[in-house]
Amino acid sequence: MNNHKEKIAVLGTGSWGTALACLLSNNGHDVSLWSHSKHHLDMMKSEKENSRFLPGFTLPKTLKFSASLAALCKSHQKFLIVVPSRAFEQTLDKLIDCGLQNDSLIMWGTKGFDKKNKQLLSSLIDQKITFPHTKGIISGPSFALEVMKNLPTAMTAGACNTAVAQQIAQLFHNDFVRVYANTDLAGVQIGGAVKNVLAIACGISDGLGFGSNARSALITRGLKEISRLGEKLGANSDTFQGLSGLGDIVLTCTDDKSRNRRLGLGIGLGKNIDDITSEIGQEVEGLVTCKEVIQIAQKHHVSMPICQEVYNIIYKDIPPKLAVKALFDRNINDE
Repeated sequence: MNNHKEKIAVLGTGSWGTALACLLSNNGHDVSLWSHSKHHLDMMKSEKENSRFLPGFTLPKTLKFSASLAALCKSHQKFLIVVPSRAFEQTLDKLIDCGLQNDSLIMWGTKGFDKKNKQLLSSLIDQKITFPHTKGIISGPSFALEVMKNLPTAMTAGACNTAVAQQIAQLFHNDFVRVYANTDLAGVQIGGAVKNVLAIACGISDGLGFGSNARSALITRGLKEISRLGEKLGANSDTFQGLSGLGDIVLTCTDDKSRNRRLGLGIGLGKNIDDITSEIGQEVEGLVTCKEVIQIAQKHHVSMPICQEVYNIIYKDIPPKLAVKALFDRNINDE
């Protein structure tokens, strides 16, 4: 563990933002947690837990709370944004408007694309922050609940250069969380985003009772789709064999703690999407990412048939069994 104490502001009080804030705080860092909802922040402070998203886990005594982003910008140069992808740009704009300092380190745990321009979040950051800064993502197969339980976890810190990737990795690394550095920032982002769509696909398949053969095929061919998209967006194909690719895909496609998989299961069982998301009670990133992935794939002329059929089921009301038939009716291709 790194004994050097850093001041870090974590923006976002969902399950993942809370888990990462607790991890950093337990690692000995000076961590302040911010939320756009002062009410939720006050509840967490008084209850000493995040009863809405992570009930039953006591927050570290060292964890601080702040409702003032302006105050955090004056006192901090390291920020970790962990909000839903749909709120990422708004949160980034607030951060900049509140006086973000030069040479700040902007990290994020959000898995998705820029909603407006259908681009990587790293590209959005570079467009918005025109003064000197560094940036990187923390990603990989990691459920918030298991991180809170101190269960063994491996993640990836992605950045444009080795020094920044290792700096980020060191912040999160400890005796039960191992973090690898990766300089393929594009690839780490793409894998973490698109796997949510594949998790919906696997959930649908399992909800329909199609079995293990079908799930394995979806994971394998889905990985190929991610690789094709990554190649067009400048990623290294090796990244998709790692934690932020294959690792994250396997986790979210096979474990029912995955909200995206649970959404798919509900769809496969014939439930209404609004009812499923209400029952889940948290953000299901794949719903938004699915639409963005298809738009990006079409723009770059990338074939992503599994993602396309998930999109057709969700946004065109195509019955799941017809979507499966469409996949099997495609021409035979070389693997």
